[in-house]
Amino acid sequence: QVQLVESGGGLVETGGSLTLSCAISGTIGTAYSMAWYRQTPGKEREWVATIGSRGTTNYAGSVQGRFIFSRDDARNMVYLQMNSLKPEDTAVYYCNQAPPQSQFWGQGTQVTVSS
Repeated sequence: QVQLVESGGGLVETGGSLTLSCAISGTIGTAYSMAWYRQTPGKEREWVATIGSRGTTNYAGSVQGRFIFSRDDARNMVYLQMNSLKPEDTAVYYCNQAPPQSQFWGQGTQVTVSS
């Protein structure tokens, strides 16, 4: 049974940095692309970034150049390094496969960027 557990969120000032982690347990495998998504109250969950099985990354335009997505398959972990954070980055962040699998959504981790 696959379980994804996000951590690393918190409160940070504008311009600050945070690194989110996602621990992957179960047989999700290293062959899958993984992604980060985020959601704010009253809005649809949106895609943030994807990393392919070979490490190729893609980013939403709003985070391009500020966020770095990485994976450590030996540890079954993926990470999202977030730099130059803005108030509009405030959201609950989730990891999942790309495309996402509904049964894999975790509890997410809250990121709050103060202005």
